Amino acid sequence: MADINVVNESTIKITVGLEDAKAMVQEAAQDVSGYAKDIVTIYEKMPFFDYTDFCFYAYDSAKLFEWMLGTNPRQYHSFSLDAPDSFFYALYGGMGALYETAKASVDEKAASNI
Repeated sequence: MADINVVNESTIKITVGLEDAKAMVQEAAQDVSGYAKDIVTIYEKMPFFDYTDFCFYAYDSAKLFEWMLGTNPRQYHSFSLDAPDSFFYALYGGMGALYETAKASVDEKAASNI
């Protein structure tokens, strides 16, 4: 899983790899409705960030990311993410496989809130 290095009391450095993307996809697949917002957001927005510059916090889509980390980086003032391109591309592909089901779940929730 992810390696989290506490640089100081307000800063962490996170290092992830391909296996972390795989774990995120597997977790999302086990609870598509629970992670539906993250799945849809990651799949729809990642291309705008050229995939590898995607920020999980830009659209409040960090639930799955935080699950993978086992911690909430928001408790620190700043953090950096070191990830190979394969992490982002694998994550995008996995979210793409779950997208239709997740989108239906998001739409259903939105319709029930009307």
